Amino acid sequence: MKLLSMILLYCSITLNLYSAHITDFVPQSDYNEVNTHNIEENFDDEFSSEEAITIEKCPSLEDYNRFMTKHNDNLYINILTPLSNGYKNITNEPVRDSIDNFFYNLAFPIRFINNILQFEIIDASEEVAVFAVNTTVGIVGLFQPAQKYFKLKTHKEDFGQTLGVYGFDSGCHIVLPFFGPSNIRDIVGMTINTNFDALHYSHHKIEQDNLETIGIKMFEKLNGSPKSLEDYQHIKDDAVDLYPYLKDIYEQYRTQQIKE
Repeated sequence: MKLLSMILLYCSITLNLYSAHITDFVPQSDYNEVNTHNIEENFDDEFSSEEAITIEKCPSLEDYNRFMTKHNDNLYINILTPLSNGYKNITNEPVRDSIDNFFYNLAFPIRFINNILQFEIIDASEEVAVFAVNTTVGIVGLFQPAQKYFKLKTHKEDFGQTLGVYGFDSGCHIVLPFFGPSNIRDIVGMTINTNFDALHYSHHKIEQDNLETIGIKMFEKLNGSPKSLEDYQHIKDDAVDLYPYLKDIYEQYRTQQIKE
């Protein structure tokens, strides 16, 4: 049982790259509204000048980062893509969107707390309204009537952004195994985020090697993988050199999020 738990945890971490990083550094107004055409236009605008190229703060890490980028790419293409395609073949997009909506709704505490910490009181209030409407009228978040009918907006903030707002430097850029592009500030932020995950406060905890919790997290990431891998492939197709391209996209987008 212990071995099975560790295997499932490994798979959960692997699948987590989709929503934690690939979709996170794709510019979008809402987590569930990805338009690849707009993505490409935004990237063209973002990197149309040399000023948009981020500086390698820790040159000693470049060889490692390049190696890990290649390793992750092989993992995404050769292992995760077949898994994602298999899931896509047995589901349809409306079902996957509703499941994405449900898990996004569960992440309300992270968005709410970080809007408060960034003194975005109006945005925090709107988050509460969106959560209340979507949880009730939207049937526990499966649908998003708050956005569709009431024209309310969700404001995706996380602890990495909050640290940036407070003046903490991003630090070294690091490509994480499975997770992909990140930096010191966002690694710290991601660690804090996990403590505010809705599942963290249930009686089912990964720390207790609970297979149900691990399975839920795996399913969440697998459900979002068809969109995430499609976005990743579009990014990869435009890249002459994948590592610096992903680094620039990630760092510039996170900087823009903090400014907003």
